[in-house]
Amino acid sequence: MRVRYGGLFRNRGMMAQSFKSRVNQLYTGHQRYAVRFRYALILFDAVTILFFIAVAAVPHGPWLTGISVSVGALIGVDFLARLWIAPDRRFMLTRAYTVADIVVVVSLLLDPFLHGSLAFLRILRGLRLIHSYHLMRDLRRESAWFRRHEDAVLAGVNLFVFVFLTASVVHAFFFPPGSSETPYVDALYFTVATLTTTGFGDITMSGPAGKLFSVFVMVVGVALFVQLARAIFQPQKVRYKCKECGLLRHDLDAVHCKHCGTRLKIETPGIE
Repeated sequence: MRVRYGGLFRNRGMMAQSFKSRVNQLYTGHQRYAVRFRYALILFDAVTILFFIAVAAVPHGPWLTGISVSVGALIGVDFLARLWIAPDRRFMLTRAYTVADIVVVVSLLLDPFLHGSLAFLRILRGLRLIHSYHLMRDLRRESAWFRRHEDAVLAGVNLFVFVFLTASVVHAFFFPPGSSETPYVDALYFTVATLTTTGFGDITMSGPAGKLFSVFVMVVGVALFVQLARAIFQPQKVRYKCKECGLLRHDLDAVHCKHCGTRLKIETPGIE
């Protein structure tokens, strides 16, 4: 009997280990199906972000609550799979995008009880687009266009997430219900006007908290705009770490490192 149960446990353990290996292959492998799987996950992230933005000011009915719970369950499964295969789970739980995932899943699963009161937290899902290492790795390897414009793409994503996260916070905390017919649009309009320091003055926030938040939006927003403009207009660079001095950015046609003169071996697709 002991031999039977011992063999059963071993078989189950081997099956679990095999399944874990397959899951790990999906999330970290180089095979075509693994890359496509990760692209599908990122597409799912992007669609959920756009969905949350679109319904931020929509009254929550049964259908919207059902969709929110379903999306929360899918995100939760993805999060648990990543945690299961993580080589260092404690380190993973300290990452910004992991904390964002936990907050999003909790807010979505509790949506039937919160009635959309924490909807602004869902935009934190956008942090996944910034910190997804595997997506960046796959895009660098497979897309010449992304390699040429990587800095501009990341700067644009940073600005996009900041704008809509800030607009959601403004809508949730500074614009009381019934203050206008389109409160979320007003919050987005205020955010962009403040961020660009346009200063029309037709929509403002009163009180110390509102004024301090406006200062925060202006300071961070201007920095993000400058970062995006610099990424777009500065000479294009390729990411390649010099083995001698560690310089990470080089000209597209660089043969030697500008800092130390070491000969570089940057992979290029040739003349386009």
